[in-house]
Amino acid sequence: MHVQEWLDTVPAAAVYAVVGLVIGLESLGIPLPGEIILVSAALLSSQHAGIDPFILGAVASTGAVIGDSIGYAIGRKGGRPLLAWLGKKFPKHFSEGHIATAERSFEKWGMWAVFFGRFVALLRIFAGPLAGVLRMPYWKFLIANVFGGILWAGGTTAVIYYVGVVAESWLKRFSWLGLVLAVLIGVTSMLVIKRKAAKQSAASAEETPAEAEPVGVTD
Repeated sequence: MHVQEWLDTVPAAAVYAVVGLVIGLESLGIPLPGEIILVSAALLSSQHAGIDPFILGAVASTGAVIGDSIGYAIGRKGGRPLLAWLGKKFPKHFSEGHIATAERSFEKWGMWAVFFGRFVALLRIFAGPLAGVLRMPYWKFLIANVFGGILWAGGTTAVIYYVGVVAESWLKRFSWLGLVLAVLIGVTSMLVIKRKAAKQSAASAEETPAEAEPVGVTD
């Protein structure tokens, strides 16, 4: 079956639902491959007439904002015992070292950690619950959450959609080989951006507590 014909069989509603659900759960604090799902769906939209990239971006943004907000509420209610529980359930993602790194980022950057954390896998999972645990004022969290979620989800969708459109001739000519190549290009571009953001986050985490002045984490 030709790639284009196969893509035409994918139900658009199912794609929207999966993207919104996975990104929402990841933002809530559950380690899931939200970024990979979004990249794959955005590439799919560039080759599938039934999947609207604007709707896809809106669904992804909504899932990110709602998931983060639920994570914030859970973190605010559960407090540090919640982080300890998550550490037992997901030791690779919620280890003491990871929590300490994320907490130092929040102490230094406040609401900006929520905004820029959307682009870093580790902080994307931590942002909502940790902001609640540290009792960041909700209005600050909400502003950073909304703008960060829209920029990340919308920007990722737009970039990968453009990559898919440009690669359309390759997809038709080389079938699955072209599809795999386009996916690799999209994922690589996102990993480069994420790696740069992670390096900046790690650099700030190495500063001493005295150098890291708390910003916006009190009521």
